[in-house]
Formats: sequence, structure tokens, C-alpha cells
Amino acid sequence: MAPPVSHERGWDEDERQGGDLYCRRKLGTWFYCDKPKARPRETLPQAAPRQTADAQLKAIGHQLDELKARAILEPTEANVLAYVRFQRAQLDRSSTFADVWQRALWQNPDVDYTLQRPVSTVGKRAWLDNRSAARTAAMAHLAQRYGVFYFYAQSCAACDIQSPILKSVADSNRLSVVAVSMDGGPSRTFPNYVVDSGQRERMGLVGKATPALVLFDTLTRRPIPIGTGLMAADEIIDRIFVLTNTKPGSDF
Repeated sequence: MAPPVSHERGWDEDERQGGDLYCRRKLGTWFYCDKPKARPRETLPQAAPRQTADAQLKAIGHQLDELKARAILEPTEANVLAYVRFQRAQLDRSSTFADVWQRALWQNPDVDYTLQRPVSTVGKRAWLDNRSAARTAAMAHLAQRYGVFYFYAQSCAACDIQSPILKSVADSNRLSVVAVSMDGGPSRTFPNYVVDSGQRERMGLVGKATPALVLFDTLTRRPIPIGTGLMAADEIIDRIFVLTNTKPGSDF
């Protein structure tokens, strides 16, 4: 017959496990109960935060400036060579970047700006020819909707030059011009002038500088300032075309 199973553990077992039963038994002997403490976890050393690319670039610039200053203040052969060699290393890095940039544009036309605005001689000539044709076509129908307000002064020397230029542009494109005198003086080029009675302010122009041109949209009743100061005929036409037939950002 097997001996009865004891439900009490031995002192050694309780001591090994450090349980509550061990503490209660020892209480009568030492009058306190301490559970075994867990070993503290070992903390791994944290890796130093990685320096950002921007910080690295600034550090290179700072080092280059420091080497240059040292070479200037103490122009020994060692200091000068240290600066030249470090500078050469950065030039090589810059050349590599430029080369990779060019190769990336060649192979990814969606980011190649020169496809939108060519820089080669042949491409630029074709772009200018296409733009000139589009501008000519747009100007042919411009007079049906737009007119020009021309603000001048008899005492303005630049206006004496601007007036015949503007008349040539207006005649070749059948644009109507309303000449507005800012000082009440007449115009030999535009004899049917009017004296300013608030037109300039209503056109949204600030100050009284002359000559000044404003395109007026008869459909929307909206003034479109072209510019102030002396302008060549081609510049006037180009500004009118850009302001009426292109979206912001399309030319750049």
C-alpha cells in the first residue's frame, strides 16, 4: 500500500520558489517576509541618432570654410593642400550629382523641363516659331473683344517715343486706343485724347507714372494692366498675348 501523499512542500522547495508559503513559515522565525528580488534587466546601449543629410551637408560647408580660413590665415603648404584637396573632393561630388541628374532627366521625360521649354538651338527656334504663329493668330481676333487705354502726359519725354510705337501696334492689329492725358496736354499721335477724370483709378493703376497701358475686356468689363514705362512693339504684343491667351506657369 502506497504511503499517503503529503500536500506540504519541504522547506527547501519553498525557499527555492520564494512563494508566499515560504514567507509565512519563515515569519515565525525572523518576523518579516522578503520575497526574492528579480534581477534587473540589462539595458543595451542606444545607438547614436543618425545625422541627417542636411546636417551632413552643412557640416561639409562649415569644414570647407574652416579649412579655407586656416589656409588664408596660416598659409603653410600643409594648410593650403588640405583646403585644396577637400575642395576637390566636394567638386568631384558635385560633378557626380550633375551627371546623375542629367542621366535621370534623359531617362525620365516626365521631369525634363527642356521638353516644355527647349534650350537647344534647334528646339528653341522651333518653340519660338510656334509661339509666334500662335501669337499672330490670337492678335488677329483680339480687337473683337479688347481695347487699350493709353495713359500719357504732354510733359513725358518717354511718351513721345511710346505713342507712335503703340499706334503702329494698334493699326497692325486693328485695336482701338483711348488716349488719356494725365496733365491735360494734347497728343500729336492721338488727337482724339481725353483728359483723365478718374479713368486711371478705375483701371486699377497706382500712382501717375507714364506711359502706362491697360487692356480692357469689353466682355467681362475687366481692366488688365499691361505695364508702365517705355515698351517696344514686340514686347507690347507679347504681354497682351500672355495676359489673354496663356495660363500662369505655362511659360515657365
